[in-house]
Amino acid sequence: MTDDTKPLQPLPATAPSAPKEAAPKFQDTANAARALLNTAAQQEFLRYEFKYILPKGLRDEIERELGHFIQLDPFVAKSPGRQYFVRSLYFDDPEYTNYYDKVEGVKVRTKFRLRTYDRVPTLNSKIFLELKGRYSQRVFKRRIGLERGEEQKFEVGEQQVAEKILHCIPSGSLRERFEYELKRKKLEPVLLIEYMRRPYVSRFSQDFRLTFDDTLSATKTQSMFPEAGAHRRIFLPGYTVMEVKFANQIPPWFHRVVQNFELKRVPLSKICRGMETWGMVRNPDD
Repeated sequence: MTDDTKPLQPLPATAPSAPKEAAPKFQDTANAARALLNTAAQQEFLRYEFKYILPKGLRDEIERELGHFIQLDPFVAKSPGRQYFVRSLYFDDPEYTNYYDKVEGVKVRTKFRLRTYDRVPTLNSKIFLELKGRYSQRVFKRRIGLERGEEQKFEVGEQQVAEKILHCIPSGSLRERFEYELKRKKLEPVLLIEYMRRPYVSRFSQDFRLTFDDTLSATKTQSMFPEAGAHRRIFLPGYTVMEVKFANQIPPWFHRVVQNFELKRVPLSKICRGMETWGMVRNPDD
């Protein structure tokens, strides 16, 4: 997917000064995050991600307004509904450390997930192992495709899913880190998150991307491809999650949209909201 495989962009030592909604300043972010990444030959990026929750009417109005400045990602220009399906299986430890790191605002944190864009497994299904995290205000992600033999459809059943994944990951630093954390933290799959995504790119700069995610659901399973009858719980019904993604600074035209519609950023995590929906953790707002 083009919005998830964008290569690492050159970064300044500090973020440039900008209007209120632009990237905040802090020292040596790029160098510290690059060290944390321990970069290798996998696909990776480092960027800012801002999220907004929009009711349907407002989403439609903003999408029309943004049409002057953004265009559909060519990948979906001819797809039904001009969107694509996203499925992610998230890992956490028995204490749900990743969840609590997020809700407590830990500045440096990471999580592993499997991601695919297929609803049913086939020999041609593309599945990726991803390490996603945050260093202060910036988000980084590394991903690598799983390698599967002809005899494997990679249905990832309910038993020993992590061990099955290890057999499909090419050797390298990302595999080593995943294996290390499986043993050290006793990671296991905790929840499957699904949604539909419509991606846009700026008409003026490929560095600025925007996505609309809706029809969000969570399934309590350890399988990447659960049975058709698996119970899915919808969360944020009637709302769209708008995400903006950029390397250095929000463009002035988007800042004006933020001001005109009085948009407020939210620290939303889809996996955290899904876990709360299932009652796996105590909702911090309760």
